[in-house]
Amino acid sequence: MTRDHSRNWNNPMDRLDAMRVFVAVAEEEGFAPAARRLSMSPPAVTRAISALEERIGTRLLHRTTRVVRLTEAGARYLADCKRILGEIEEAEASAAGSHTALRGQIGVTAPVLFGRMFVAPALFDFLALHPRVSAWTLLVDRVVDMVDEGLDVAVRIAHLPDSSLSAIRVGSVRRVVCASAEYLAARGEPEAPADLARHDTIAFSWTGSPVEWSFGSGSRVERVSPSSQLLANTADVAIAAAVAGRGLARVLSYQIDPELRAGRLSIVLAAHEPPPVPIHVVHPEGRRAAVRVRAFVDFLVDRLRSEAWLSS
Repeated sequence: MTRDHSRNWNNPMDRLDAMRVFVAVAEEEGFAPAARRLSMSPPAVTRAISALEERIGTRLLHRTTRVVRLTEAGARYLADCKRILGEIEEAEASAAGSHTALRGQIGVTAPVLFGRMFVAPALFDFLALHPRVSAWTLLVDRVVDMVDEGLDVAVRIAHLPDSSLSAIRVGSVRRVVCASAEYLAARGEPEAPADLARHDTIAFSWTGSPVEWSFGSGSRVERVSPSSQLLANTADVAIAAAVAGRGLARVLSYQIDPELRAGRLSIVLAAHEPPPVPIHVVHPEGRRAAVRVRAFVDFLVDRLRSEAWLSS
C-alpha cells in the first residue's frame, strides 16, 4: 500500500485504506512497525491515523513514546474494521471463484478444561480443513467481553442473560459433588447436603470469593457454604485434590469424565443436584458474521452436539 494518505476520507476506497492502516497500527502496537508491514513511511501512517480520528471525531489510540494502545472506542472500531475487511476479502474470493477457500483469523474463547477437552480438538480439525484460516484461543475460567478482546466465538457454560449475542445451545452438564473411594471409605458417603458440615471439602472459584453450593430447584433449593481448607481457582486443581483424598469437590460433570472412567472419583449426592447447566456457542454478529466465523460455529456446534457427555 503506497497511496498518499493525506486525502479525502469520504472516498470509500480511501476509507478502506484508512481501516487497513488502523488495523495494522493496532495489531503491531506502533506506527513504525505498521509502516514496515504496509510498505509505507511512518509519517504517512501517522497522518492517516490523525485524519481518521479527525473524521470520526474521537480518539482511537493512546500514544506513548514506547507503545500504542487502543482506546475503548478504538477497540470497538477495530472489531468492526476486521469484520468489514474480512467480508470484503471473502466477497472478492467468491467473485474470483474460490468461495470455498475460507481465509482470515478467528478468535475463540472457552473455559480452560472445556476448551482443552472439546474446543481445541474441534479447532485443530477445522484448521486442517481450511489451511488459509488462522486462529487464536483465550482459555480462561471467567466470562470475557468478546468485543473488547476481539473474539469471534465463545463457549459459555451458564444460563445466559439477554444480550445482542447470538447463542446456539449445544447441550448441558451437571454440577456434581465427587470424592475418591479412599476418602469415602474413611469418612462415609454424605446422604444429604446438610451432611457436608461433617466432611472436608475443596472449594473451586476462579474469583477467589467464598463458595456457596446450591442443591435442588424451585422452592426446594438448599444452599450450603462449606468450610474448605483449600480454595482452588482452577477446576483441575480441585479435581486433583479430590483424587488425592483431600475431601469432596464440586465441579461440572464433563470435567471429571476421565477420573470417573478410571474409578479415581465417584459422584455423591446425585439425588440432590440442581438442574443441569446449559452450554451455548456464542458469537457477536449473528448471521452478519464473517463466512469463516459462521463456518466454524456450524462445525463446532455439530461436534459438541455429538459429545455424549454434553447431553443432560
